[in-house]
Amino acid sequence: MFMGEYEHSLDAKGRLFLPAKFREQLGEQFVVTKGLDNCLFVYTQQEWKLLEEKLHKLPLAKKEARAFVRFFFSGAAEVESDKQGRVLLPQNLRAHAALEKDVIVVGVASRIELWDKAKWEAYTAASDEAVADIAEELADLGI
Repeated sequence: MFMGEYEHSLDAKGRLFLPAKFREQLGEQFVVTKGLDNCLFVYTQQEWKLLEEKLHKLPLAKKEARAFVRFFFSGAAEVESDKQGRVLLPQNLRAHAALEKDVIVVGVASRIELWDKAKWEAYTAASDEAVADIAEELADLGI
């Protein structure tokens, strides 16, 4: 399980250092794709396969399902970290998440999210206000 929040910087070549405990869980190759909320999602090969199977079951006849699958898979890239623990993030993915320098690396259970620092701070400030309401709704679901 991925958890925690870390701050790192992209280097001039678009490489990002990932925390050692995250790299250990990710394995040699893993998948980075466009995420929701203008961040990037990072998945282990195993989690990516599970997600792929679920998305494959979506009805092809539904326009929204086709759009979501296109969004998710068109931006996906298999990557690996180098000996120093850096990952080269493709330009199209860096552009999607507006990653230029300071990046927040967040563990979110089965995936990692990569956020532009300013966007992460704005997101958490806005969501902090709504957490109590969200907790009440989740309590109704037994969580």
